Amino acid sequence: MSAAGLDYRFLKLGGVDIEVGMQGAGSPVLVLAGEEQLENTLPLIGELAKSHQVVVPSAPGFGKSARPDWMTNPDDIAYLYLDLIDAMALKSLAVVGFSLGGWIAAEMAVKNDRAFSKLALVDPYGVKIGGPFDVDIQDIWTSHPDKVAALKWYDRTKGERDFTKMSDDELSIVARNIESFARFCWDPYMHNPKLKQRLHRIKTPTLFIWGENDGIVTPAYGKAYAGLVPGAKFASIAEAGHYPHIEQPAAFNKILTEFLG
Repeated sequence: MSAAGLDYRFLKLGGVDIEVGMQGAGSPVLVLAGEEQLENTLPLIGELAKSHQVVVPSAPGFGKSARPDWMTNPDDIAYLYLDLIDAMALKSLAVVGFSLGGWIAAEMAVKNDRAFSKLALVDPYGVKIGGPFDVDIQDIWTSHPDKVAALKWYDRTKGERDFTKMSDDELSIVARNIESFARFCWDPYMHNPKLKQRLHRIKTPTLFIWGENDGIVTPAYGKAYAGLVPGAKFASIAEAGHYPHIEQPAAFNKILTEFLG
């Protein structure tokens, strides 16, 4: 389940052991994976590492990182990742956050956007756009898996994973990721009610990248989210769902590379 070339180590931050993968050299890029940690195995990491120092932490409770009882939401993770930036002395740092990782990146930026040079958010959760009875984010917990897959992927075959070929250790990480995702994002469902009111604090150049066929959080949700960040830009990718970087890697890499410079 690890990307080829990533050098993994553990850092103790605030008493919490965090798994961190590293690759490459140059200006640093912090990659915050989504809840399934699919990004850790993508060629995208190697491409970024050709010109950047890529840092890929596993959030508490994900991968092999510890999950202390006092951590209960993505806001807590954001503070821990800010400690990570300080501990590693990362300067002029670009951040690329996917799905849950994008939400965490936004939480970090409203606290200290001066830590970042650029912010790329890929189909993130994190805010409630509509009223109390509006479904901004689809229910992925109680819906049938086939429905969730249809909402998540333009081409469902891109999301197929053969669990029979995974080791017990890999399967344990998959289960642990699901458990931690539910723990951090169940209530309130997939958003922080306070984040929407804080996004105006982000002055870092920000790009939202969205799959045009994302049915979990739609492009309309993404555009409204981007509209809450001063000066943020929005780019969409055709024939892609919640993971445009997996379904359309060439189109995604072009947009991201041009943005990072």
